[in-house]
Amino acid sequence: MMTQTTTTFLGMEAVIESEQIRALLGTIERVARSQATVLITGESGSGKELIARAVHHYSARSHKPWVDLSCAALPEHLIESELFGYEKGAFSGADTSKPGLFEMASGGTIFLDEIGELDPRVQVKLLRVLDSVAYYRLGGTKKVSVDVRVVAATNQDLEKAVADGRFRGDLYHRLAQFTLQVPPLRERVADIAPLAHYFLAQQDPHLSFAASAIAVLEAQPWPGNIRELRNVITKTAVLAPRDEISAGDLAFAVSAHDSGVTAKGNNLESLEKRAILDALTASGGHQQRAAAQLGISRRTLNRKLKVYRPAALGARVSA
Repeated sequence: MMTQTTTTFLGMEAVIESEQIRALLGTIERVARSQATVLITGESGSGKELIARAVHHYSARSHKPWVDLSCAALPEHLIESELFGYEKGAFSGADTSKPGLFEMASGGTIFLDEIGELDPRVQVKLLRVLDSVAYYRLGGTKKVSVDVRVVAATNQDLEKAVADGRFRGDLYHRLAQFTLQVPPLRERVADIAPLAHYFLAQQDPHLSFAASAIAVLEAQPWPGNIRELRNVITKTAVLAPRDEISAGDLAFAVSAHDSGVTAKGNNLESLEKRAILDALTASGGHQQRAAAQLGISRRTLNRKLKVYRPAALGARVSA
């Protein structure tokens, strides 16, 4: 039986099923009550922004502003002005003064995503702000003081970046007063089915998954994590030929999606073999019933069996 919980953090819904994420949220509730700067690490698409929002949600600052910025989304020459603001005439095009994101987040939380992409010059200024040192807007003559909690996230190995000279060691240690590691989706398989059902319902609440489809989804390594899963489900829902989505219906979306599923034998072919084996086992080796369960024609199943060879599937098949 599903024991999943759905909750919302700053307008972003979280589907919670696995013990890993439940434990992580328990840690977040304790960390959020402190004033510690938090560094969130994990692979791209694993849900780091959701975790950052949860930190703000559970903190005493939850009724104060939440401001977020992707450090990789802006050119280097704009990052400093966005974070710290500028005065009129500070540069060409600065026709009015503008407060920076730190000022806008005063009293609340600022989330700096992809912090590993931060320009070295801005790293110095950020370190000073974290040490509660007032700063100047670009072109300003009056210092600005702010009370802001910083939550940062990265998919990079910042310790290696420090060793390589690409990231300041003192800033890294200041950001990582507390580190939260978000596990990749392949390490929390219990989350795959609930997330798949959630994404499918968003597209069309009348659609559902056959057990064979869930088995294929749970066998994927998902290098793109939750973002990749959502993309596959979206494509599948749009192209679904029937109300119940089978493993065969998923094959197009999975194979068409650039998931990079090639390592350690977890490619689409091995997943397809597994789905066929499960269907044949469930049907007692009866091809017609197995094809119906898979949502494909018997002719297609026969073609697959000729390619894979029944012996390699480890099952005796019958008509």
